Parts: sequence; C-alpha cells; structure tokens
Amino acid sequence: MRDDPLLTLAALEGVPSAVAAARDAVDAVLADRGLRRLSADQRARALLQGARDNAALSDDPERMLAGAVRLAQELPDLAALILSAPGQALARTHTLVAKDLVPDERLGRIRPEAADRMTGLQRLLTGRSEAPAIVLAAVAHAEVASVRPFGTGDDLVARATEQLVLVARGLDPYGVVGVASGHLALREEYRRRLAGYAAVSGVGPWIEYCARALTGAAERLGALLNE
Repeated sequence: MRDDPLLTLAALEGVPSAVAAARDAVDAVLADRGLRRLSADQRARALLQGARDNAALSDDPERMLAGAVRLAQELPDLAALILSAPGQALARTHTLVAKDLVPDERLGRIRPEAADRMTGLQRLLTGRSEAPAIVLAAVAHAEVASVRPFGTGDDLVARATEQLVLVARGLDPYGVVGVASGHLALREEYRRRLAGYAAVSGVGPWIEYCARALTGAAERLGALLNE
C-alpha cells in the first residue's frame, strides 16, 4: 500500500478534532436547513455573500469583486473538474478572476517558475487519499496562495480552490458554505497561519485553522439564512 501524505497531515496534533468539529458544523447547518429544500434565492444569496467575502480579503476588494462573482456563478462546473482535471479548473478559475485585469494572453497561464510546484499540486488533487476533504482543501489553498502561480488574483484562486475541493469531495455539495466568510472573520489569524505554512511546523496549525474557519463559515451560513 502506497504512502498517503495527506493521512499523515490529518493525524497532526489538533487536526483530527478540528476537522471533526467542522464536518459536524457543516452537516448540522445543511441538515437543519434541508439542503435540497433551499430555494434558488437562498443559494444565490449564499454564493453572493461568499463572493463578496472572498473579494474583501484581497488587497483591492472593489477591483476584485466582479471576478469573485463570476467565479461563484461557475462553481459547480469548476468543482466537477478540480479532482479530475485540476490544471483546467485552475486555469478557468484564474480567467474568471482576472478578466479585464491582465492581458488576455496571460489569463490562466501559469508562470514558468511556478510550474513544478503546481504539477505537484495537480498530482495531489488527482490522487487517491483517505484523508478528510478538509485536509486536502487546506493544503490546496495554501499551495496556490504560497506559489502565486498566475501573478494576479492568486489569493482569490487559492480560496476558491479550497471551496472547490470541499464541493467535489461532497462535504458541501452545493458550495453554499462560503469558506471565505470563515477566513474573513479570522482575517489576522488567516494571514499569520498562511505565512507559517511555509515552515514544516506550520502545516498542522494551518490545517487546524482552516477547519475552524470552515466551522465559522457554517455558522455564518445559518445566520445568513435566518435574515
């Protein structure tokens, strides 16, 4: 049996309990609301809020909002690709985010110096792992955010990648639990944990943090649907 590096990460201190709590929080809000009974309006509101929060975490929220909204509208199609054709999904994600911000010939194009690291991420996304979806999603987010493969809009692409993995792995089938909302509520810790990911000792705390952010996002969805 081959080694599963994600399972090793899933067992790091603090990660199992945080992942379990996040999974319970997502399950609770979706079961409480009856996911399949959510109206089209409720789903649209949740997706729009997630897009706003994703843009709000960028350096220029107003400039990035249109791309974040375009991205939210294509979430299901992108989620269908992220585990089978991640290169295609990431390229399309960047095209949606950076349209009108960079020349057309740069849309979806990975910088040469980032190619090797992104190839490794694509192998991770297409591989088989028994690790929880939250672990894979957290690692994928950090890899894109750290490598900055496109040069513009990478932070939005990174957060979207986390969301896409959670949708594709079935934790949040309709993408209504906006993980960006959880990160926005913990903005300062988000920046700190992401910066710490580069060190070996920072990987576990990053994954544990992402699980807590997802818990917060689930709670935020519940509050949004009560408005």
